[in-house]
Amino acid sequence: MNRVVITGIGAVTPIGNDVPTFWENAVAGKCGIDFITRFDTSDMKVTIAGEVKDFDPSLSMEKAEIRKTDLYAQYAMAAAV
Repeated sequence: MNRVVITGIGAVTPIGNDVPTFWENAVAGKCGIDFITRFDTSDMKVTIAGEVKDFDPSLSMEKAEIRKTDLYAQYAMAAAV
């Protein structure tokens, strides 16, 4: 039998960008699905998605690193921190 130890938890999600906010919204049944705001969807069939909102990468990364990384990497770094 393999043992697993959870040493921490991180979250960057459509319903919260930190664990306390995420957990509070998850328990409350909040939905993170909303209209897409990051790009124009007028020519697309799908106009809703689970977007991360109010994300500030400077809370977990230096400005120089932010400029050199894609958004998905910034999400991963923020969750890991």
